[in-house]
Amino acid sequence: MTKVESEFEGVHLLKGNFAAAYAARAARVQVVTAFPITPQTLIVEKISDLVDSGKMNCEFIRMESEHSVMAALVGASIAGARTYTGTSGQGLLYMAEPVHWAAGTRLPMVMSIASRGIAPPWNIWADFSDVMSQRDSGWLIQLNSTHQEIYDSVLMGYKITEDPEVMLPLMAAYGGFILSHTSKPVDMPPQSEIDSFLPEIPEKGWDHIFLDADRPMMHGALVMPGDFYQEFRMKIHLAQLRAKEKIKVVTKEFKEKFGRDYGNGLFYEYKTSDAEYIMINYGEIAKQMELTIDTLRNEGYNVGMINLRTYRPFPSEELIEKVKHAKILGVVDRATAFGSPTGGPVSSDVRAALQTSSETRNLSIIPFINGLGGRDVFPEEQREQFEILFHVLDKGEYPKNKDLMHATYWTGTIDRRST
Repeated sequence: MTKVESEFEGVHLLKGNFAAAYAARAARVQVVTAFPITPQTLIVEKISDLVDSGKMNCEFIRMESEHSVMAALVGASIAGARTYTGTSGQGLLYMAEPVHWAAGTRLPMVMSIASRGIAPPWNIWADFSDVMSQRDSGWLIQLNSTHQEIYDSVLMGYKITEDPEVMLPLMAAYGGFILSHTSKPVDMPPQSEIDSFLPEIPEKGWDHIFLDADRPMMHGALVMPGDFYQEFRMKIHLAQLRAKEKIKVVTKEFKEKFGRDYGNGLFYEYKTSDAEYIMINYGEIAKQMELTIDTLRNEGYNVGMINLRTYRPFPSEELIEKVKHAKILGVVDRATAFGSPTGGPVSSDVRAALQTSSETRNLSIIPFINGLGGRDVFPEEQREQFEILFHVLDKGEYPKNKDLMHATYWTGTIDRRST
């Protein structure tokens, strides 16, 4: 093994942002567009270093804004390149208009999101409100819980997005600073194994759209109401639904080749098979909740958790199958959906999904908001969330405390801590 190969193979202690950058290199991306924004900046800085040192072969383009980052990426993908970038918070909001162009053009690309709180007030710490704001853009959205998952999600992402039956871009999000700047061991497979796992990049670009003087085509023109605008949107929705099965297949193939297990790719379970009380959670605080579940299990409580890995497409049928035996369900959001019936985007989707089945229609759902703006989430608070489920099921009523607002518990709010 050469010195260069040894740097990118085997187990290395990596920041989460470096794991994302190294995965982009391993995927042999051809175009990276970049603009720095905390806490994502280390991704594009690391890629810049790799390109400058000759360790990564791609076109690295420094842009003047996040809007330009995505606009240029759209152009590069239309030209047939495998593309990549990263962003965070306000940067994702600024690039929102071309984000929709990428999905509407059905372009396969991967973007890592070191998620952070939305201003004002200014905040640069873990909070998934940024990526949730783009939930209806047409992008596939995945939520990572570990450093290893950050790396693996980028690799799997290209195999999912470049499938001819999907052809939609993918965001892989993880908590800013909590994962982006801390370091954990990351196992990076040999390049030859990654090459055999990923699809080859077509020489003439993607089948449905590419720049070729011998095949002129028109794209992005005005469509009248009686033409195909609605049908184009329907096709994006159908591609999202097909992507669910593709995610399952790719996740299974990844496990068989590399040995790492991410459940069905849509979510993975923790002690749910006999659980009466199930919590749906996501991101790094879901990984932490496993410790609380172990403690409560030792005390005789049948508790479990579903770690939601794929938010779009939303795994409605799969969730119904996994929670239909539960007596009560909690949903923890590290993001907000102001004015919604539940206060959080995931809990709103869970409630809507469970209404579609007679087996789960009457299942009690308790929504929680926790850890906004990077606020620490303590194991004691996660235990308290389960204790609220115990109380509701036992007493048939919500326990009244200062965290309860519009049927949602905002766990860890300052006014509660000050009493």
